[in-house]
Amino acid sequence: PPQSLNWYGADDGDVLELDEDGWEVIRKRMVDRPSRLAWHVGLSDLDGGTGGYQFEYHSNRIAFPVCAGSNTAMSFTFPTEFLLDHGPHRMRALVLDLARDLPFHFGYASFALASREGSWTAGDWKVLEKYSARYLGLDLPAVASTGKLIGLHALGAHWLTFLGPPLLDRMGGTEALRQALPFPEVSLLPMEQERLLVTLSEWPEAIDIETEPIPPQYRALACFLKPFMYESGADAGIGNYLDRWRRRLCP
Repeated sequence: PPQSLNWYGADDGDVLELDEDGWEVIRKRMVDRPSRLAWHVGLSDLDGGTGGYQFEYHSNRIAFPVCAGSNTAMSFTFPTEFLLDHGPHRMRALVLDLARDLPFHFGYASFALASREGSWTAGDWKVLEKYSARYLGLDLPAVASTGKLIGLHALGAHWLTFLGPPLLDRMGGTEALRQALPFPEVSLLPMEQERLLVTLSEWPEAIDIETEPIPPQYRALACFLKPFMYESGADAGIGNYLDRWRRRLCP
């Protein structure tokens, strides 16, 4: 909605109101790229840098990357109330409109434990583990770090899963997805530039395993994507936890 993103992060770490001068700062960061290594933009609807609506953009130097697999990653966060008020078809249409103009190789939309730049990692781990172990459809996004490492990999099966070249080509194309997902709930929508949107259900699924099994189409897509998944290779810590968590639908 209009006036949903009213604040941005300044270079000195402060959060400032997004006026005409602020938009000029954002334009310079994303287009002029004053830094030689990375470019970051964060917008929010609350002056604390959070809120129901958020936007993050993290672009790393790709031609001569500091980290192997450097890429550009961005996220659009909506409050759950937007989905409930407008319904899944409006939400899907909006996400599709956003995706059409992005040169993605992988993207998705799902329920999420949303925070600014993945700051949920600073929360109460007992609560985090309890919810992430019970609600398998709940995403734990950390876009700032994802863009440094994802390369040409997937990040799991979600309500809406976007696939583009060269990742989709490596998977065998649209026909391979069609054979792997023979479920009436699933739809495959070809997009321009040889890209594909996979929709797994009418509504996004929280997948509360205390009350319901994992929907078979979610498990099937997760297993199909497994060979193409990003893995940090960490033996312990948050990296190891997230590696295991991303494979929660197909261990």
